[in-house]
Amino acid sequence: MYHGGAVMNKQTMRIIRIVNLFVPIILLLFGLLIFYGFVAGPHDITAAALFGTTVPWVVIAGYQLLRPPTTKLAAGIQLVAYHLLAISYVLLVSGFMTPVVIAWVLLLLASYSYFSRAGIHMSIYSLIAAAAVDIALQPDISSTLASDGIVVATLLVTSLTVVQVARAQEVDSAELVRSKAQESLQRDRMLTIVNNLADAVLSTDENGLVQIYNAASLNLLDTNNSLIGQHINDVVSLVDKDGQSVDLFADLKTATSVNTRDDVTVTIEDETMRLEVTYSPIRSSYSRSKKSESQDGYILIMRDVTKAKSLEEERDEFISVVSHELRTPITIAEGTISNVLLMMERDDISSDRLPAAILTAHDQVLFLAKMVNDLSTLSRAERGVADEAESIDVKQLAQDVFNEYSPHAEEKNLHLNLDIDSRMGHVLASRLYLKELLQNFTTNSIKYTKEGSITLRVTQTNGEVTFAVQDTGIGMSKSDQAKIFNKFYRSEDYRTRETGGTGLGLYVATKLAAKLGTTIRLDSRLNYGSTFSFTLPIEK
Repeated sequence: MYHGGAVMNKQTMRIIRIVNLFVPIILLLFGLLIFYGFVAGPHDITAAALFGTTVPWVVIAGYQLLRPPTTKLAAGIQLVAYHLLAISYVLLVSGFMTPVVIAWVLLLLASYSYFSRAGIHMSIYSLIAAAAVDIALQPDISSTLASDGIVVATLLVTSLTVVQVARAQEVDSAELVRSKAQESLQRDRMLTIVNNLADAVLSTDENGLVQIYNAASLNLLDTNNSLIGQHINDVVSLVDKDGQSVDLFADLKTATSVNTRDDVTVTIEDETMRLEVTYSPIRSSYSRSKKSESQDGYILIMRDVTKAKSLEEERDEFISVVSHELRTPITIAEGTISNVLLMMERDDISSDRLPAAILTAHDQVLFLAKMVNDLSTLSRAERGVADEAESIDVKQLAQDVFNEYSPHAEEKNLHLNLDIDSRMGHVLASRLYLKELLQNFTTNSIKYTKEGSITLRVTQTNGEVTFAVQDTGIGMSKSDQAKIFNKFYRSEDYRTRETGGTGLGLYVATKLAAKLGTTIRLDSRLNYGSTFSFTLPIEK
C-alpha cells in the first residue's frame, strides 16, 4: 500500500477515503436541489451534467475505499480524476458558489497529504484554471471576476492556513518521533551499561516496586524469576549486625541523597552474604521544580563484600597479633645485646657470662627469622606465587624430604623412617607447596618428639596418594586439636613451651593444603604421638 506524503499515515488515508465517498453524495443532493429549483443556480443544469460529474466520483471513491491505491502512480491518477470531476461540477452544475467551492479545501488537504508541496500546487493551479474558465463563460466578466476572485482568494487563504497547521503538526510529530527514538536509544544504552555491571542494580518506583534490574541482581539473589512488580522488601530480606530485620524501603523513603551501609547481611539458599548497599532517591527535573519535592523512585546498588570484609577483619587481626608476637623476641634480643655491651665495658664482670647472653640473643633472632620465613610462605600462598601445577614424582619427592631431615633427627637421637610403596606414580600439584607442607609436618614431628621415631609414609589407594607423617611425640589433647590450626596458637602444655615456635606453622600448612585442593587430617593422642596426613589424586 502507498503510504502517502509528508503527513500521510494509515489512519489519515482511511479518513480521506471515507470523506471522499461522502463528498460526491452531498454534491449530488445539492445538485438535485438546484435541478428542481429549491436552490437558485447560476444557470440551467441538465441531469446528464449532474449525474455525469457525481456518479463517477462516487464510483471512484467507493473503489478507493475498498481497494486503496498500492502505488504512487495509482494515487496520483485518482487524485487527478477527483480534480477533473470537481472542476466539471463547478462549471456545469454549481458554479463558484461559496458553500460548494469550500469543499475544495478537502482536495487541497488530500493533495498535500498524498504529494506534499507538489500536490497542493497542482490543486491550487486546478482551482485557478476552473475560475478562469468560469469567468470566460459568463457574459458579465467584470462581476464574475470579482465574485470568483473573492471566492478563490478566500479559499486559498483558508487552504493555506489548514496546510500550515498540518505542517506544524507534521513538525511536532516528527520531533515527537525523534524524541521517542532518542529516549529509546538512551534507555537501551542505559540498560546495556547496567546489565554489564558486576554489581546488582535495581530501580524501584515511589512505592518500592521493582521496575528495572540487571542480570547481576538475579545472580546475587540466585533466582531466574522476574523481579518486576515485586516489593523491594520481599526481594531482599536484610538483617543488621544485631540480627534485626532491616526495613529497606523505610531507609529508601528517608534518604535525601546517596547513602551507603555495609553492616547488613542476606541469606540466600542457606548461604549468608555480607552486602554493601548504596541507595539514592531519583528525582526528575519536574520534581525539583515543585515546591514540595517528591521522589520518582529509588535506585539501589548491592555488592557482595563477604570476602572483602572477611579479609579486612582477618588482616586487622593478623597485624595486631603479629605486632604483639614480634614485640617479645625483639625486646629480649635488644635487651640481651644491650647487657652484653654493658658487660663488655665493665672490667669486674667475667667474660664467661658473655657467650650465654649472646646465645640467648641469637635464639631470639632465629625465632624472628623463623617467623619471617613462615610469614613469607603464607604471603606466597595468599598471592598465588609459584602455584603452577607440575607433574611430580611422588617417590623422588619423599626421598628428598627424607634425605634432608635425616641428619636433624639423628641430632636428637631419633629415627626418621621412610615407608613408601614401590610404585607410586605422579601427582599434579605445585612442587613448592607440596614440599613445604611435608617439611612443615616433618620439622614439627622432630621438634615435639623426645624419643622414638618419625615415619614419613606414602601409600596409594583407589587412585589417590596419601601422605602421612607419624611420630611418637608428646601428642595433643582434644582441646588443643580443635585450635592447633589457628594462627599464632600454641598449646599451654609445658612441654610445648620448652621448644621455640611461632604458632604459624600449622596455620600456613592449612593455607598450603587449600592451595593444593586438599585438607589436613589430624590423628593425635596425648603422650602417644600425632599423625598429620592429606591425600592427592594420582595424575592420569
